[in-house]
Amino acid sequence: MKDKLLQWLRCPECNAGFKVEDGQYVNSEIKEGILVCKCKRNFMIKDFIPRFVDSDKYVSSFSFEWNTHGKTQLDSANIDNDMRNESRNSFQARVDFPLDQFQGKLVLDVGCGSGRFMEIVADNGAEIIGLDLSRSVDAAFKNLGTRANVHLIQADIFKLPFIDETFDFVYSFGVLHHTPDCRKAFKQLPRFLKKGGKISIFVYSAYNKGVVYSSNLWRKITTFLPKKLLYCISFISIPLYFIYKIPIIGNIGKMVFVIPMWPDWRWRVLDTFDWYSPMYQSKHTHWEVFKWFEEEKLSNIKVMEGEVTILGAKGETIG
Repeated sequence: MKDKLLQWLRCPECNAGFKVEDGQYVNSEIKEGILVCKCKRNFMIKDFIPRFVDSDKYVSSFSFEWNTHGKTQLDSANIDNDMRNESRNSFQARVDFPLDQFQGKLVLDVGCGSGRFMEIVADNGAEIIGLDLSRSVDAAFKNLGTRANVHLIQADIFKLPFIDETFDFVYSFGVLHHTPDCRKAFKQLPRFLKKGGKISIFVYSAYNKGVVYSSNLWRKITTFLPKKLLYCISFISIPLYFIYKIPIIGNIGKMVFVIPMWPDWRWRVLDTFDWYSPMYQSKHTHWEVFKWFEEEKLSNIKVMEGEVTILGAKGETIG
């Protein structure tokens, strides 16, 4: 943990600031230590990351997933194949401004995984804080943690440890629908935006009823399977990809057992596991999510690319 991170952190229970006790520094970063606040609650710094939770609760599948596929979706790890700009292009499609406008901004990634989108934001000059409830933060630290403009914490979205009105931009892509209450999870975020800041979220779509129905049936089984077994089963996506490219047969197959149709087999295995393993997985409509933004009094609400992706601003927009 970098000392600089302290200026933005507050105790999720009493909202007081922290001091570090028993800090053990390695290369100007705190590897081990304790965050202590006025209400005497202590939070551990372990392996360079502040831990505001004692476990990964209902997201242990993501701990397994992202520490198994720590680099699979990083653009920097795909420079020699067809996926080399996938994360950048996906991110750009979900915001309404050029990525170079991140220069000098403070950004929060809610559900950072192994850091695929954090890499894009950091490369464009922002100070970025990534948080996740799962141990994926350890994979993200291995990928990006030594960068001067990157910070990581393990925390619960329902008890976020930040000062109100701190961030210029907040995003959460493919994460909120994996919480027990997607709407409630979203409602935790706007208060941490500065006036004029923007927020963008992407959640799963409820429109394809056939796919939703069949995948929900499979998930009644797959969510209870041992993670390593389900991961092995996910390799079926490698041959199914070629079968699903056959006209008619493929369309029927996708309705029976959906898989992601990425050309890279590693992405297919990863996203197949990602689809069938989480304990929670909700689906939503644009109208539904648009209403969430209105309820939080966000302005300039826009529908962006990528299943159900909505962007809004807090008060008057910047730039």
